[in-house]
Amino acid sequence: MALAARKAQPKRPDPGALLAWYDRHRRRLPWRAEPGQSSDPYRVWLSEIMLQQTTVAAVGPYFHKFLGRFPNVTALADAPSDTVMRLWAGLGYYARARNLHACAKEVAARGGTFPDTEAGLLELPGIGPYTAAAIAAIAFNEKSTVVDGNVERVITRLYAVEEEMPRAKPIIRALTEPLVPSDRPGDFAQAMMDLGATICTPKSPACSLCPWTDPCEARALGIQESFPRKAAKGERPARFGAAFFVTRKDGAVLLRRRAEKGLLGGMTEIPGSDWLPKFDKQPALEQAPLKAEWRKLTGSVNHVFSHFSLELQVFAAEVAQKTRAPENCWWSQEVDAEALPSVMRKVVDLARR
Repeated sequence: MALAARKAQPKRPDPGALLAWYDRHRRRLPWRAEPGQSSDPYRVWLSEIMLQQTTVAAVGPYFHKFLGRFPNVTALADAPSDTVMRLWAGLGYYARARNLHACAKEVAARGGTFPDTEAGLLELPGIGPYTAAAIAAIAFNEKSTVVDGNVERVITRLYAVEEEMPRAKPIIRALTEPLVPSDRPGDFAQAMMDLGATICTPKSPACSLCPWTDPCEARALGIQESFPRKAAKGERPARFGAAFFVTRKDGAVLLRRRAEKGLLGGMTEIPGSDWLPKFDKQPALEQAPLKAEWRKLTGSVNHVFSHFSLELQVFAAEVAQKTRAPENCWWSQEVDAEALPSVMRKVVDLARR
């Protein structure tokens, strides 16, 4: 449905009402500046990258860990890639960590100062339209239209947007843009995020506490929880494979580096077979990293990625102390300190039972 065809809004949402609510109820987050203080572009950028596809609760400990190790963008740029990946391990979506490091190096090469415009930020590695808009608004107070999942939920309810996601995205942006105030665009962006996260929640929204209850079309119709409209999801495909947990006599564990491109690119892993639509034991064993007496462990590792589910059968073996690591592999005496993604931590946990 074109915007021009939409019915007139009976009462325009007042950005001032939202900002007044925000001034009273703003969330205290480690990357946010206190009222009256300027935002730190480095903290804003770091938090926005970490918050992609990840909850505030999950990001908090990682943000503190990164800030403690890398207090500024130059320190992050100078760090070895392995150190960055190790600190990121467990947060998921590991391409973000590689892009984060690449972006830090680019900013450091520019003198350690982030561009202060949305257009300039878009030139940096790993910064897309949303992240550029968020940093520009929050860190530099540029009048940018910031639309994340929280904002999408607020706007689709406020205007009862019937279009299904993701087709509704340009409509949501067009409806949000005129609401952004010129004097406090950064606070407005964070207010919208807080409103969606604490009041206009996916289920059981606290409409009676919302500063925009009166102009909300979905609230007036009593159908607020049905927005945003979403197309029916297809069934998530399944993949299957094997993981090979190899130890030496001294307890060292064989690890391998994944290819730089693709899922979990560049991460450390327990060696394994290809992940396929069907598990076939013999072809999987033929991909074992070493010749050994493999025994299948009881149970399996199950993990859900954004676009498929994975089930791994785990095989274990112990080899002689003198056994050499195959190409692209190494023996680790401190597997717990390695930058293993969550699915590989599950493999280690199963093998140690």
